[in-house]
Amino acid sequence: MTDKYINAAKLISTISDVIPEFSSSPSSGFRSRCEFGYRDNHYTMVENGKKVFLKFFNIAHPAINNLMPKLLLEINKNELIKHKLFQINFRCNNNNKVMVTFIYHKEATNDLFEILKIISTMFDIHLILRSKKKYFSTSDDLLEEVICSKKPYSLFQTDQTFFQPNRFMVPRMVDLVCDMVEDPSDLLELYCGCGTFTIPLSRIFGKVFATENNRKSIQCLDSAIERNNVSNINYARLSCDEVMKAIDGHIFRRLKGIDLKEYKFSHILLDPPRSGLTNDVIELAKTFDNILYISCNVDTFVRDMKLLNGFEISKLQFFDQFVNTPHIELASIIKRK
Repeated sequence: MTDKYINAAKLISTISDVIPEFSSSPSSGFRSRCEFGYRDNHYTMVENGKKVFLKFFNIAHPAINNLMPKLLLEINKNELIKHKLFQINFRCNNNNKVMVTFIYHKEATNDLFEILKIISTMFDIHLILRSKKKYFSTSDDLLEEVICSKKPYSLFQTDQTFFQPNRFMVPRMVDLVCDMVEDPSDLLELYCGCGTFTIPLSRIFGKVFATENNRKSIQCLDSAIERNNVSNINYARLSCDEVMKAIDGHIFRRLKGIDLKEYKFSHILLDPPRSGLTNDVIELAKTFDNILYISCNVDTFVRDMKLLNGFEISKLQFFDQFVNTPHIELASIIKRK
């Protein structure tokens, strides 16, 4: 057991007697989403405050890692491609389909895109070019992923949406969260993103109302609902504050005629950013008997639990999403005492 796990467990012990379970990840080939700078004919990243020059990246998905040096060679051959190339991002799915985004500090031309189309064909990749006022793509905007959980399902992502980066951890987290649910009625989900948990949980709950403030993520969720042939999910592009107002009866056009009074919410699912929950969301969560809380920051999770007075952790598990870093993910079920 690593120091990271031990330290995280010690933090949890300050608020709960629950003994956390642990799920470790392979130390290489796990990351299916990577972002790099480009400088001096190399990929770059910052590590411990210093710029590091790379040709490949061992923790990346093998399809990304194998592509990186070959793609770099083609980039470095052509001055039109290299000129003011600022960033190169990679995403990969379980079928080894790679999406690559080139980002420029200049207004891209059709000539540049025609060259990148040739490279796209050469490596059989979905290539996107982003620059000032310009956007090109060799395919549609969506990369489909099949999550190989106990009951596999499809998700979609764009090159700009958040998507869980560790391909080994996502199915385990999904299965655990589904297994944590007892006596389900309807589910309210905040920060739903592309639907990583929304889609599988729709098989357990009577109805799901999911909210997300990012337009691209909502588009991905909509595509996932259609692909998985789901009929019991409603969603709206609402911030957390707007969700609270909607529950109190405020009418938003974005609710598209959805009546929240028709829901019998038994659970709320929270998957916030590293900063954790706002005080308003904590107050909303207190109105539920069951809270599914997924966190990428143990410190803010412990802080939030101290504010959720009257609740206790029923089960908690750590997931090593980011191997060889201080960061750790957790999934928990919290119940009213």
